[in-house]
Amino acid sequence: MFGKAYGRFRDAMRARSRPGGEERSEKGSRAGGKRTHNLFEAAAAYVSAGAEDDQERIDEAASWVSPEALSFGVNELACRAVIALARERDESPRAVARALLGLPPA
Repeated sequence: MFGKAYGRFRDAMRARSRPGGEERSEKGSRAGGKRTHNLFEAAAAYVSAGAEDDQERIDEAASWVSPEALSFGVNELACRAVIALARERDESPRAVARALLGLPPA
């Protein structure tokens, strides 16, 4: 389900990040030796910083990728977390998501 959507998103982001569609080498993808972050690293850092109420880390993680990429990564993290909890609890993902948000059962 998420594989195709992620593939389209990844391809769009790669095309957008390459001026004129040129391929970049691994060395070329690092500006001045500064480490680059992928959208999943950014999402993990952003969500964990939010859980710890660390605004400085939230701002830092948000600066690593575009807002669209961060949104996609946070959504993917949420889906994976709900699925993992649903399996642990032997409940449906819908029931787990509603419980996490404090909503009554549907």
